[in-house]
Amino acid sequence: MLSAHGRGKHALLVADTGAGKTLAGFLPTLADFAQHGDCGPGASEGLHTLYVSPLKALAHDVQRNLVTPIDEIGLPIRVETRSGDTPSDRKARQRARPPHILLTTPESLSLLLSYPESVTLFADLKRIVIDEVHAFATGKRGDLLALALGRLQALAPQAQRAGLSATVADPEAYRGWLAPWGDIDSVELVEGEAGADPDLSILLPEEERIPWSGHAATWAIPQLYREIREHRTTLIFTNTRFLAEYIFQWLWDVNEDALPIGIHHGSLSKEARRKVEGAMARGDLRALVCTASLDLGVDWGDIDLVVQMGAPKGSSRLLQRIGRANHRLDSPSKALLVPGNRFEFLEAMAAAEAVAEGQRDGEDFRPGGLDVLAQHVMGRACAGPFREEVMLREVRSVLPYAWVDEEVFERVLDFVATGGYALRSYDRFRRIVREKNGTWRLTHPENAARHRLNAGIIVDADMIEVRFRNGRSLGKVEESFAAGLSPGNTFRFAGMDLEVEALRDLELIVRASRTAAAIPSYTGLRLPLTTHLADRVRTLLNDRAGWARFPEDVREWLEVQDWRSHLPAPGRLLVESFPHRDLAYTTYYTFEGWNANQSLGMLVTRRMDDRGLGPLGFVANDYALAVWGLKPVDDPAALLSPDILSHEFVDWVQQSHLLRRAFREVAVISGLVERQQPGKRKSGKQVTFSTDLIYDVLRKYEPDHLLIEAAWADARARMTDVARVGDVLDRAASEVDHVRLERISPLAVPVLSIIGRENLPAGAADDELLEEAESLASIAMRTETLPGESE
Repeated sequence: MLSAHGRGKHALLVADTGAGKTLAGFLPTLADFAQHGDCGPGASEGLHTLYVSPLKALAHDVQRNLVTPIDEIGLPIRVETRSGDTPSDRKARQRARPPHILLTTPESLSLLLSYPESVTLFADLKRIVIDEVHAFATGKRGDLLALALGRLQALAPQAQRAGLSATVADPEAYRGWLAPWGDIDSVELVEGEAGADPDLSILLPEEERIPWSGHAATWAIPQLYREIREHRTTLIFTNTRFLAEYIFQWLWDVNEDALPIGIHHGSLSKEARRKVEGAMARGDLRALVCTASLDLGVDWGDIDLVVQMGAPKGSSRLLQRIGRANHRLDSPSKALLVPGNRFEFLEAMAAAEAVAEGQRDGEDFRPGGLDVLAQHVMGRACAGPFREEVMLREVRSVLPYAWVDEEVFERVLDFVATGGYALRSYDRFRRIVREKNGTWRLTHPENAARHRLNAGIIVDADMIEVRFRNGRSLGKVEESFAAGLSPGNTFRFAGMDLEVEALRDLELIVRASRTAAAIPSYTGLRLPLTTHLADRVRTLLNDRAGWARFPEDVREWLEVQDWRSHLPAPGRLLVESFPHRDLAYTTYYTFEGWNANQSLGMLVTRRMDDRGLGPLGFVANDYALAVWGLKPVDDPAALLSPDILSHEFVDWVQQSHLLRRAFREVAVISGLVERQQPGKRKSGKQVTFSTDLIYDVLRKYEPDHLLIEAAWADARARMTDVARVGDVLDRAASEVDHVRLERISPLAVPVLSIIGRENLPAGAADDELLEEAESLASIAMRTETLPGESE
């Protein structure tokens, strides 16, 4: 990294967890100060290095770990963080007198660039370090950061970029993303030496069988508690905020030794998160239950065991998480995978093998979002007037927006200036204006303050504050969840049993409950099963010789499936049809993730309805889609013809709330609809009402509006995962293995057991799921032949 810096090269560093990536990213900075005395008497007080992290927690952790070598070397370098949690007075001081090293997030950097003083603030910037670049480069946060890098390139062309990651699957793609003007040769790939192989194992029940269904894996709590007692510090990852709360409660119930066990997730208050992070840094906790909020780069040396509750959903994500244990290159990271059901056992096996083979997965890059570009244009106007052709050059200098031509950019400018053709008569949408000399400027200085209040990429679910009567904040919950609560209701949050006193404005007032609480019914985001891991699971299913490694109950499950039906083969689509409870069922084993399967279910049932098959419903998990109706499906391939994406898909998205929901997000990101005004924040209902009104106007009078286009892009890519639906259709066009059965198959038990329970929170319905799954399994696993059923 020092060598690349000395040759004036940008760099992409790919190295194992614990290899010292962060320090390697900062080493050229420390060398500059040490060699040239940049911070000696009379030296410049300007900003030297900008560090960008996807997580606030990571920035604060890096600050703690960076200050130690700086102090030991004896360099008087000031290091500060800047995020949404930073007090406003410190933010103002940082703009006037910046630290030498500033640690921030993409959103905070974008806001910093919206101030007029950004021109002088970044003029002498020497280095930009982007940590965990894989975590956000391919999404909208990556779009925003790329645009910020384009602006920084114009302000400080001398600044060198360094991207850091342990889990980049395609380094060449990331070199292109990191390079100004796509000059990939300007970015040197630096690869670290391989670290110790992780000590990775799968936890299995000691006496019981692996459950057929469910995700919480509460069967493992007694064994997990023993592991906590036997290790110094255990970090327990869950895939949702709900499961973090749920598993924390189960652990606390068996915590007979009163061990200090904490919880950390994004809905908790800043104070609660900081308190837990500090306790972990000091080594005060024996275990911490968390979500993706601590996925990346956090370096707590006392962690000697990482546990993944439920399926990891991807090899790169798993590698990132297990790297939190024994955070050293020469020490193996010890980790336990705890599958919640049998498919999750196969997924855990596939992920463990991928990690052992050094295989990574990740999302592909896609064109930058126009809503993000609109936000960036507005931020640029807040910093001062700009020339259209100059800004277009900046925009085109970054990979996600290299495709933007003059026509597209003019549409974006027109949207920011007027709101578009259908909205141009409303003054509140007029934010920028073009002068006669061709320069663009703000229509009113107040627009800058409004932009900074509302800018950002992350559009959370509607959240409201949970507080005690004395004002102490516990964090936030979804507005839809809080709206269903009445005074006297109880729920569990932040590790406490709470009773509702009142719901007023944007606050849920609570007190400690004297009785055990009901389970909260929010689940957070679903993590998608990666395509790479799905392919590996299919391979495991077909490796019959390898089944000897599996527990007896899993091996029996697959053997009976193989005897009575088929197994899903790579490159082929297995479809099973069978009667069950007087209805006709069809199960499609897609392995394309919940989102794609949910979308496919909507499309298939519409097509079944058109063909008079009487569909009654469907249910999906990551691996399969089950549809039931009055009449059997004789030709599933006909239901999966490619034209379903040009006919039924368009009709479904337009008639559902998907496009409205996508429009709501792009309207907020682009700045068309403001969530916040000075001293007041709109409720989710108010924002939804505003966006729905605008959406209806645009659909009627300007259907090709910029934001309708952006909403369609989101609906296709993120909300429906249409590309993976397309993969299912491709396999269907190639070869469908359609098996007609007289009863439910063993492979169908996990998905059918969640019928009627799919909208309940994971964990809360596990007892019901297990009972239903065992009932179905007793039918599916019987080896005797039924009348009319072939041998």
